[in-house]
Amino acid sequence: MLKVYAWSVCPHCHKAIAWLNEHRIPFEYLEIEEQPQEVIQKVIEVNGGDDWVVPTMEYNGQWRPGQVFDAARLEADMKAWGLL
Repeated sequence: MLKVYAWSVCPHCHKAIAWLNEHRIPFEYLEIEEQPQEVIQKVIEVNGGDDWVVPTMEYNGQWRPGQVFDAARLEADMKAWGLL
């Protein structure tokens, strides 16, 4: 299942989650600040090693770094992962 590491106050997270819901893509929401340190470290690593950036997504071992919401890019990534 798609995992979405997000932050409750992040507008890009809210938009990405709304998009996933609209497209009926099932996912597990994971509040970044409630994750164990090793998960936070992995999210930091995926995002270049300086800090965590959300929404970061993971599906079957493939990672999508956090980024500004862009519907077309998110759609392309979900298609590449076979979720659309």
